[in-house]
Amino acid sequence: MTGHAQTLRPFLSRAAQLYPDRELVARTGDGTVRYTYADYAERVGRLASALRAADVGRGDRVATVCWNHHYHAEAYFAVPTLGAQLHTINPLLPADDVRHIVAEAADRLLIVDASLAETLAAAYDPDAFESVEQVVVVGGETPDLPFDAVVDADAFVAEHDPDPDYPALAGDDPAGLCYSSGTTGRPKGVQYTQRMLWSHTMAILTPAGLDIADRDVVMPVVPMFHINAWGLPYAATAAGAKHVYPGPSPDPADLVDLIEAEGVTLTAGVPTVWLGVLEYLQDHDADLSTLERIVIGGAAPPERLIRAFDDRGVEVVHGWGMTETAPVGAVSHLKPDLRDADYETQLSKRTKQGLILPGLEFRVVDDSGELVPHDGESMGELLVRGPWVTTAYYGREDDEAFEGSWLRTGDVVTVDGDGYVELVDRAADVINSGGEWISSQALENAIMDHGDVREAAVVGVPHDRWGERPVAYVVADADDREALITDACARIREAYPDWWVPDRFEFVESVPKTATGKFDKVDLRDRFEGSLDETVDATPPDEAE
Repeated sequence: MTGHAQTLRPFLSRAAQLYPDRELVARTGDGTVRYTYADYAERVGRLASALRAADVGRGDRVATVCWNHHYHAEAYFAVPTLGAQLHTINPLLPADDVRHIVAEAADRLLIVDASLAETLAAAYDPDAFESVEQVVVVGGETPDLPFDAVVDADAFVAEHDPDPDYPALAGDDPAGLCYSSGTTGRPKGVQYTQRMLWSHTMAILTPAGLDIADRDVVMPVVPMFHINAWGLPYAATAAGAKHVYPGPSPDPADLVDLIEAEGVTLTAGVPTVWLGVLEYLQDHDADLSTLERIVIGGAAPPERLIRAFDDRGVEVVHGWGMTETAPVGAVSHLKPDLRDADYETQLSKRTKQGLILPGLEFRVVDDSGELVPHDGESMGELLVRGPWVTTAYYGREDDEAFEGSWLRTGDVVTVDGDGYVELVDRAADVINSGGEWISSQALENAIMDHGDVREAAVVGVPHDRWGERPVAYVVADADDREALITDACARIREAYPDWWVPDRFEFVESVPKTATGKFDKVDLRDRFEGSLDETVDATPPDEAE
């Protein structure tokens, strides 16, 4: 016999029944919104009823262009519980990409922040947005938008039933749609079923995942428009934890204030967010005594960031995932035999992408498809499969991305003897110098461990003899740049061969970012014209000792 369908709705209904007074808190442009799980369930019900009255049903797509706040959290449940797909649109994408994904997804209804209305209007094209029948504006006055039907959110849900007759859904029914950032081409859509998001939620609730419980106060800083805020809105609800949403464009002071005021225990975001918080804490007193864990993904956390938060009694938990894995696929927790190891040994594990989550399978293969040994040195592409890993892209065939049920992640990794996966690089970002690989990510981490470096991105550029050589783009506060370069090169030589040292350091005001906050290496490579000459600073691979 099979159990009841694996869908999202029971997560919210259980939370409303068992934790009716637990809070959801959101920072907005006008102040703070605060209500209980009982209120949350009613507000979700009204929105679901309003969507149903607007003829949104199974398989339809409702798009959001929103920041991290309570309205967005309500859409996270209201849309999927109708069997429709929540299509979260990244407002930082180029306008042409927004037009492409709206047209391809054929979104029927669009929910937009008033503060992002201008961004939406700039992307508007009557052909691309032909499918959009109505626009619902949240968080402010209804602006003038080039759509036939534009309505304020409060008016949209007014008088609707807070307890609708939800349709019976199956695990294979649709729930979500998220597009990649498209740095190497057009964004590609990944569909999530009810079962995929249910499975992912159950996995990250566990100690092997993000270990979320009802005692937690969870603040997703990672955007809700980017891979479901790493699944935290669903997991926090499933656990009965308190939600805290930081709203539009939070700065370090906003984040620290929310941690203090709301007693945040768990938060998540990319490394640059927490480096900014550390800078803020150097000059401001703050009480972070409630904060237990910071989940970092999108890029590896520099060692100095982990050490700095360790000194404050806050654990940095490193995770790995991607749009195609819904997204969390690995988390770096210490195995029992490592918990008594010396600090440096533990740190070497914690900076890795970690252990593949229970429920997923993985393998690492070389260019010929052969398995590579788990020796911490042999490199290969990571392949994964499991109940929350996609097997196809929306509206297209991409045979190169899949091998049957296996997803080819495009990530080049090693796996050590303890099973910890370490991301060496994206396949597109590995630097091939004289036939040998150099990890741009490893170089970035080594450079960013310098206290005066705020950001560092490394790319391979053409070289007359060696094919490619690394060039580092650095954002730094140091007045003595030559001393910084000398120190950074020494750090690299401590861990890697001499020929890994970048041939050139370029100091910039900021490193360009993709729409998902990652370093835009395509942009950086395009900045470099011509090719590097022979240098005496780097020893070629075939001459290294």
